[in-house]
Amino acid sequence: MLNQDIHPKTIGGIKRHAKQLKIAKNIPHHEALDIAARSAEFENFTHALHQLQSQNTQKLGHKLFFAAYWYDPQRKDYKAGREVLEVELSKPLSEIAIKNELANSNGLRWFRLAAPDLLVDDHISRSQENAKDKICLAVRTLRLIEATGLKPSGDFEAAYPDRDDKNQLPNYDHSTHWYDPEAGQFILIDEPYPEALVEGKRASWAKKHNWHLQASSWAGMYSPGNSRLFVATDASTGYDFEALMLKINSIADPRTDEKKNCESTLGHETFFSPLTNTPQEKKRAISRGTIYREPSNKTVPVRSWNAPYNERRPNAAMSIESHQLAARLIKAVQDSNAKPWTVNDRLLLIKSKLEDWFFLEHEKSETDKYELFYYGSVDRNDPFVLQATSSKGAIALLQDLKNLLLKEYVNCEPLRKMIRKIDTAIKSTSKNP
Repeated sequence: MLNQDIHPKTIGGIKRHAKQLKIAKNIPHHEALDIAARSAEFENFTHALHQLQSQNTQKLGHKLFFAAYWYDPQRKDYKAGREVLEVELSKPLSEIAIKNELANSNGLRWFRLAAPDLLVDDHISRSQENAKDKICLAVRTLRLIEATGLKPSGDFEAAYPDRDDKNQLPNYDHSTHWYDPEAGQFILIDEPYPEALVEGKRASWAKKHNWHLQASSWAGMYSPGNSRLFVATDASTGYDFEALMLKINSIADPRTDEKKNCESTLGHETFFSPLTNTPQEKKRAISRGTIYREPSNKTVPVRSWNAPYNERRPNAAMSIESHQLAARLIKAVQDSNAKPWTVNDRLLLIKSKLEDWFFLEHEKSETDKYELFYYGSVDRNDPFVLQATSSKGAIALLQDLKNLLLKEYVNCEPLRKMIRKIDTAIKSTSKNP
């Protein structure tokens, strides 16, 4: 017999009651859900779903989790671990800073947004203490953004009055660049060690250029207790500098027990936050530095683990003689005036990569016998140098370089990426008068 006095309080309870109603009254499932929801004092099931989910979100608050992994071969006890810190925000992270803003701020750039409430460090820290330090710096940076609404700025020249680097703030150190999006105002935050004060040269600088320069009572981001935070901005715009300083000075003291509040775990087991739900989010939650990279038939990892990015090279070894030949070809073209100078940018990337591959392909006992032939001066008597005096000759050398690499290496994406740079260099050189 159906109990008429049931008043469910949760979505699960409403669904269970709906199943009983469906059987007892022989009604469609959607109709039973609505009746069960009304018994819980909601208008219908959709209304119950919305209200209860909203209440659950409010109960959870706006939590954010930082996860950092470390490996310390010097330790005698355990050598690898994970640090997780949970913090409470005043509003969801997405309303404080977007993904690009997180990546562009000094303290947060080590962390990647993996889920709405999870930031993960892809680089393996060199010690447990270093992992905690990175998390705490990120938290302090986020607190500044949260309290002030400031955003990271890429306009580094704005740090100099009149955009002249000769006008830089004296004795500046650990400076970061910000802007107020509402006012469009550039803000310089300087965090030198305590001997730098608003006096002497620094006071004269502020007066000369009509800039605000004031020390904050907040201990700052870089090294609380060791460095001191100063805020500087152009005073001629009428910007409300006092309001900004009030916001910064109101931030809670960062010299808290955050390090002690980190949850320490042995090993590199992946941490999943409460909002890491979808398969994609669970995949993103894995720190890239903890992934062991396996070789394939065509490529091998540059580093087998502890690498945040899956950089790979061809699964082949080019002979030392061929490496020397490639270096001659590249340097001869670089020295040429018969090609656009933009070609040098691509060749610089190519020879840097080839040198990395050279050291990975051959034993140290062999590579130690040779000078760093990818760099250094070019031999003026080298026939390749004479050939490269014309655009036709430079193109021929680039084609020889391309053919050499295609011959020596297996066809794979790392090689194809290099070949595309050579093709672009050939194309631009062919247009050179």
